[in-house]
Amino acid sequence: MLPMMHDFLFNNRAELITRCRAKVALRPAREATVEQIKNGVPLFLDQLIRTLRVEQTTEPLDSRTISGPAGGGVTSEMGTSAALHGRALLDLGFNVSQVVHDYGDLCQAITDLAYERDAPFEVDEFRTLNRCLDNAIADAVTEFGYHRDNIAAERQTLEANEQAGFFAHELRNYLNTASLAFDAAHAGNLTLSGATGTLLKRSLTGLRDLIDRSLNEVREKTGNPVSADVFSIAEFIVEVRHAAELAARVRGCKFSVSHVEPQLAVKGDRDLLYAALGNLLQNAFKFTYAHSEVMLRVHAVADRILINVEDHCGGLPPGSVALLFQPFKQHSTDKSGLGLGLSIARRNVESYGGTLTALDKPGVGCIFTIDLPRYAMPVL
Repeated sequence: MLPMMHDFLFNNRAELITRCRAKVALRPAREATVEQIKNGVPLFLDQLIRTLRVEQTTEPLDSRTISGPAGGGVTSEMGTSAALHGRALLDLGFNVSQVVHDYGDLCQAITDLAYERDAPFEVDEFRTLNRCLDNAIADAVTEFGYHRDNIAAERQTLEANEQAGFFAHELRNYLNTASLAFDAAHAGNLTLSGATGTLLKRSLTGLRDLIDRSLNEVREKTGNPVSADVFSIAEFIVEVRHAAELAARVRGCKFSVSHVEPQLAVKGDRDLLYAALGNLLQNAFKFTYAHSEVMLRVHAVADRILINVEDHCGGLPPGSVALLFQPFKQHSTDKSGLGLGLSIARRNVESYGGTLTALDKPGVGCIFTIDLPRYAMPVL
């Protein structure tokens, strides 16, 4: 009389699990927790044993509630646990091929051990084994694919929202500067040939360029290459200063700018650096105490140019420096923005091959530092 497969599986359960885990260990993936593997081979093996036992009773079709019928399509214990296992394997870094192999390992382990122990089984029992494996693999792969697609869709949505947020944030910055310039010109009955008119023109040009750049990204599905012009940092700071002085006046703050050596230059997209520094200054004016001072300092150190924006906001909450540059994160009670300014600034600075860092001065304020490669203006 041939041995019963369910007895063989029950008696060799530990050995089969060990062999399967040895095979899984050969695949590149993160180490699994007990929670992540609880719906895997051990549970499947127990469900298979129960299925085989029920099929030896007078009500063999009752086994379908455990493992489902041939062809699947019916909710079963095995299908539910296999789906959870497929999701866990995705979280562990497995690909869909490895999900299939995870169940194939057990089939191979059973076949190898039966051969080693000279334990042939009935054909019907092998059919049941194949049915259970087929159903489990189908449910695991289906859930794996669904969860993977869901993660991809969430990531795409997040990226789209972030991109839209970047555009809206920069659009608002240019509009705000243009409005300040217009209000100043109107209140002072100024002509547009002076510094205020230049600032208004610069803001409108920035709006046009921002919209053009966004349209090109939509058409090409990729970002435009960053231009690499060498320009004077001193002239650039003068340009930034006009907008900052208007903002300081509105916020009731003092604003000071250090002397900038005329030969210092940077290389990159002028608009991106303007947006980055503008965001830092806007952030400083937003959070610095009323009637306190915001300082803009520029100096060279070896082959680097450092642009510092220092405020008097009173310092940051403990542990918040590491989170400052994450998009859509706001760390104060003022929620008037989107929490994108610092994220945009860092992205723009990094496009230059530079860095943007923050230093907290508890009880005093913050210093944001743009660190860029140093260039020199050509000698005429």
